[in-house]
Amino acid sequence: MGDVIDDWEPFYRATADNPVRPLCLEAIATAGEPHDRLAVDLGAGAGRETAALLDAGWRVLALDGAPGAHLRIEAAVPPVRRDRLTVVEQSFSALDRLPDAGLVYAGYALPFQRPEVFARTWSPIRASLRPGAILAVNLFGPRDTWADDPELTTHSPAEARGLLDGLEVLALREEEREGVAVSGPKHWHVLDLLARA
Repeated sequence: MGDVIDDWEPFYRATADNPVRPLCLEAIATAGEPHDRLAVDLGAGAGRETAALLDAGWRVLALDGAPGAHLRIEAAVPPVRRDRLTVVEQSFSALDRLPDAGLVYAGYALPFQRPEVFARTWSPIRASLRPGAILAVNLFGPRDTWADDPELTTHSPAEARGLLDGLEVLALREEEREGVAVSGPKHWHVLDLLARA
């Protein structure tokens, strides 16, 4: 992340004790045994989901553009598992390719890109998916509080389904609720995507 929001530290501090996101756990369960495959955690943030993927036996490439990302992510991972971890501090706007992957997870990271950056990022994500790979992504819908921000990207359910064209759609869930973000009260309109290559 980091292309739109300059300082993610308040978010990392506020969510430090949060559990691993359900979509990540669902992706891990759906993918089955890693068998030395690579998982990619896009917008790895504080490293909770990266640590969960490593705990499940995956090799992990954790990518995050926020300054100091490697320190946060490595701190979330037990030393005994760091030999299976690669951390890359890179913004999505600079992403032109990803290695072959058996699982790609992007939890609430991709919407924080301008639409043109999202479009450029989606191509290497799709290209990285090996046959049988799992893709798990959270997107923002058009009725989200932040949907009018031109620096963010939203998708309708139909647009989200179009992103998965050619993949086996395992789940495309839409949720709307009143809640809070680190910035305060917020109407959440979220799409959870889970698909198999």
